[in-house]
Amino acid sequence: MATITQPRTQTDTPAQVSSGSGLDATLRVVAYAVLVFVALLMFVPFAFSVATSLKTNQEAIRLSFSNMFWPSNPTFDAYRVAFEANVARWFFNSALVAAIWILGRALFDTMAGYAFARMQFPGRNLVFLLVISTMMIPGIVTIIPKFILLQEFGLLNTYGALTLPFLADAFGIFLMKQFFESIPVELEEAARIDGASRYRMFAQIILPNAMPAVTALAIFSFQGSWNAFLEPLIFISGSSPNLFTLPVGLANFRQAYYTEWPTLMAMSVITTVPLAVFFLIFQRYFVESSASSGIKG
Repeated sequence: MATITQPRTQTDTPAQVSSGSGLDATLRVVAYAVLVFVALLMFVPFAFSVATSLKTNQEAIRLSFSNMFWPSNPTFDAYRVAFEANVARWFFNSALVAAIWILGRALFDTMAGYAFARMQFPGRNLVFLLVISTMMIPGIVTIIPKFILLQEFGLLNTYGALTLPFLADAFGIFLMKQFFESIPVELEEAARIDGASRYRMFAQIILPNAMPAVTALAIFSFQGSWNAFLEPLIFISGSSPNLFTLPVGLANFRQAYYTEWPTLMAMSVITTVPLAVFFLIFQRYFVESSASSGIKG
């Protein structure tokens, strides 16, 4: 009588499991070490700027390795000079313009993205293709047409020149459309059965689930507004210094204090810190929104 033998299954020995775990732990440590090194390397320029802004001009000129990242006699004289040069007004202008950019794009890009993702209307694909095609046009090409339009409407040297042309952009519309398409249609169908209108579905169902994309859009908008230089430089003339944003003010400031390195570094720190703080705060909300808005099938 033939006997049936069961196939032997290969199992890892404790030594093999221990070896694999040790290799994974080593690779993880190496990866973390590389990430920490790269992070510190990226942080060096900012640390150098902060240290230089706390030095006297004589100490900044006599640069050495011992005082590169820590001044011998820290002083805030450079920051006092910066704030005496109308930097508070420039900071207010940048913050106001950034807030308008964020609100405008969060409103218009979100509504346009939802319309392209969910609503059916004649020529929808063609209009969306035209919107996306504007992303291929370099920004420098559109500056002159924008300047002429703003001049015709009498908006040069006003806050309107710094905000109205930037209340919506093709990238934001594309970003929101792609995110809305990832949200199950069944949510809206269930709400429609309950008698919800299109506006109510958008405001109470779709928009709360789209907060990760809205947060990302806010980060991109703030970064673009805060770092914008060429458009404010062209749309705001030198005769209106009270309308300068921080990048434009820093450029004019550099011409007057081009040999005062601590003062220039103080202006650079004032310009950089709000952007870093904004990103850190909204990055946390972005992660929390991504975790809390997941939809299980």
